[in-house]
Amino acid sequence: MSGAVRRLSSFTVVGTVAFMVDIAVYNILASGFGVGPITSKVASVALATGVSWLGSHYVTFRQFVGRPKHEEALLFGLTNLVGLGIAAACLFVSHYVLGLTGPLADNVSGNVVGVLLGNVFRYIAYRFFVFRPVVLEHA
Repeated sequence: MSGAVRRLSSFTVVGTVAFMVDIAVYNILASGFGVGPITSKVASVALATGVSWLGSHYVTFRQFVGRPKHEEALLFGLTNLVGLGIAAACLFVSHYVLGLTGPLADNVSGNVVGVLLGNVFRYIAYRFFVFRPVVLEHA
């Protein structure tokens, strides 16, 4: 299996675990505790982002880890804020613009469409921006 296929497979597994955390936390907050859909989504994505960074750093992109951890974590967080914005925008349009306010509609827009679009962005950003191999400069 090529490195790119292995990396994409690993990204999928890490993303699936983070996605399960995202879905579970979102639904516990939105349904179990009555927290609003946007607040629930922000909290669930924040927790899932931590899970995703651990898997991305230590498994998926480990051969590209070359930045100091604090810099990598900051870039990872910023990348995920954009991903969160994508998911939240999908949820916002569905819930508030289209008036699709049921739990199924919120889950489809935020957790299927939004996460899918956000993950396409994340993979590209992780691979080419966040996790880059160390480049040694010659004197």
